[in-house]
Amino acid sequence: MSDPSPLDRLVQLLDLEKIEEDIFRGTQPAESLMRVFGGQVAGQALVAAGRTVPPDRPVHSLHAYFLRPGDPSVPIVYEVDRIRDGKGFTTRRVVAVQHGKAIFNLSASFQLPETGLEHQQQMPAVPDPESLPTQAERLAPYADEAPWYTRPRPIDIRYVGDPPRILRDKVLAGEAPSAPRSSVWMRADGTLPDDPLLHVCAVTFASDMTLLDSTLVTHGKAFGKDPLMLASLDHAMWFHQPFRADEWFLYDQDSPKTGGGRGLAHGSIYTRDGRLVVTVMQEGLIRLP
Repeated sequence: MSDPSPLDRLVQLLDLEKIEEDIFRGTQPAESLMRVFGGQVAGQALVAAGRTVPPDRPVHSLHAYFLRPGDPSVPIVYEVDRIRDGKGFTTRRVVAVQHGKAIFNLSASFQLPETGLEHQQQMPAVPDPESLPTQAERLAPYADEAPWYTRPRPIDIRYVGDPPRILRDKVLAGEAPSAPRSSVWMRADGTLPDDPLLHVCAVTFASDMTLLDSTLVTHGKAFGKDPLMLASLDHAMWFHQPFRADEWFLYDQDSPKTGGGRGLAHGSIYTRDGRLVVTVMQEGLIRLP
């Protein structure tokens, strides 16, 4: 039997074990990590919340705080609090626990689908994803600096412009820093089951992979090369329409403000046909030595 693909391992990661009513346990990836990846704990927490909500109520928003670094060597326990079950909205709170302490807190709201006024901002004009090299191809010259530059991943990432590592070299060579903006095409690297909650949680996982890029590029910095302490502090997402995580989506990211040891980043996620399906906000810790 062949080894599971990175996407298969992600699906396993998001398939939580129910150990008691409203209590779930999440496994850890078999990787050498200093701390738990923020997108993993956010995705798993959303799975835990969604498992306690009727399937006809998709998630429409989540708000989360990263409280402590997660220990990648032990499982994470997710405790769900059924705060409210209303006629149109359902609210859940999830606390992720390790070693008897909360490491992550999430509030999620689910809504019965409704119709109403509609408008959206337009998707930027960018090259098609097939015309762009993969992240591993772009960062192959720097593979010895950071293992995640070229490690196989469950999410196929293709930068529309230069990744922060390449922009860093251009700034050092005398080019003017770029604007605080970064865009990538993404999709699950394979085919996912049809479960809508799984697709939402896969994009939640992916949403933390590149968002803070926009806080670094205008300063000519790159995580993995420069001695930065970079970590997610809080994360919020609004889900506007259904989508598939295994089809290409454009993640357009910008940073309104960086200061005080923190960087604020905003992301808009579009399907390939231009539908705005998710909005993301995140503040990250950015400390210099």
